[in-house]
Amino acid sequence: MAFWILKEEPTVYSYHHLERDGATRWTGVHNALALRHLRAMRPKDRALYYHTGAERSCVGIVEVASEPQPDPYDDRGSYRVDVRPVRALRRPIPLSEVRLDPALAGIALVRLPRLSVLPLSEDQWVRLLAHEDATPRPGPVLTPGAKGRGTTSVPRPRPTGARRRR
Repeated sequence: MAFWILKEEPTVYSYHHLERDGATRWTGVHNALALRHLRAMRPKDRALYYHTGAERSCVGIVEVASEPQPDPYDDRGSYRVDVRPVRALRRPIPLSEVRLDPALAGIALVRLPRLSVLPLSEDQWVRLLAHEDATPRPGPVLTPGAKGRGTTSVPRPRPTGARRRR
């Protein structure tokens, strides 16, 4: 069994929608590396469902329910897999918390934030799920920035001796 992260904007299709529907087809992947990951998925693989955008949190666990197959409705050569919900996480695991964990420093979620399908090692999977029961660690507060990227609300100190330009 392999482990993955599947990312989606919750305003488009949230984990709650998946629970309501009971299953869905994961489609619309066009990045070459994300497609390679999607084509490597197999039935019974597990994935964390990650809400992107303002939420930026792992919120549920899904199971891959089909072999990857070409998407006949996508003329760009995409693939699709069927997924079904396993369970919602007991609490969301925010990206800010993942970034604070030294054991997850090399995780694809941190290194390759734009990909919608990301692989996880078994150790990374176990470590991420351990955060589900941990007390949340406070991190910097994110505010909307340019192009949807968050910026920290903590002001950066100016170096000593720095002069203001006028």
